[in-house]
Amino acid sequence: MDEQNSPQAVWGRELRHYRDRANLTQAEFAERIRYSDSLISSIETGQAPATAEFAKRADEELNTDGALVRLLDWRKGVPAYPTWFIDWLPAEESAVLIRWFEVALIPGLLQTPDYALAMLANETEVATRLARQEILTRETRPVELYCVLDEAVLRRDIGGASVMYEQLQQLAKLGETETISIRIVPSRKHRGVRGPFAIATLEGGAQVAMTETAFGGVVSNRTEDVATVTASWEAIGSASLPEDMSRDMILRIAEELWKTP
Repeated sequence: MDEQNSPQAVWGRELRHYRDRANLTQAEFAERIRYSDSLISSIETGQAPATAEFAKRADEELNTDGALVRLLDWRKGVPAYPTWFIDWLPAEESAVLIRWFEVALIPGLLQTPDYALAMLANETEVATRLARQEILTRETRPVELYCVLDEAVLRRDIGGASVMYEQLQQLAKLGETETISIRIVPSRKHRGVRGPFAIATLEGGAQVAMTETAFGGVVSNRTEDVATVTASWEAIGSASLPEDMSRDMILRIAEELWKTP
């Protein structure tokens, strides 16, 4: 499917249609729904995805009787993902840069097949998760990934010693590539982390944030939400080890804790 006719691009054109019908400029519309006008432009041109919350607020402001929310139903056909996470997938796919922090588990973009299988119900779900990793290796504009992991992630047993050893070896290897940075925050170095989150930066500069909780997760492109998560990223990043020291810690824990005779 060419980008101009993707569901995301079609949705953006529909937003522009309803905005034009309401005789609002992008700047006026952005001010009314409390988003940036640059984000409105990116969404209308299909470069940035709309979240469910954005669609709801646009519907209310443009009096579309829920049309824009209903037009996002195409995402419900995406298999093997929680409903809230489907809002994140277009941002992940469109991103030029992703910053990701995890406090408990290896992010799906970095998981080995066996680690993913230990977490998921079946091989179909594993294949779906692993397919997301193609954004890191694709020939055209692979995503740059900056990942910070709590040290506890390296010590949490997911699938047994052999699975963990292989996973940590892969982490160390991935951290040596040009487009992937992996850093570790020693567990004693920070307190009060709210939970895992990610920030996707899209072509043109628009940003989408994702956070996870015990009840699911939230995806938002609101300026204030992105700013809050970005501040957390900077605070956590300042406590993380440099890449070379992080790699040394990953390999040391792999040998000391997970290597079997």
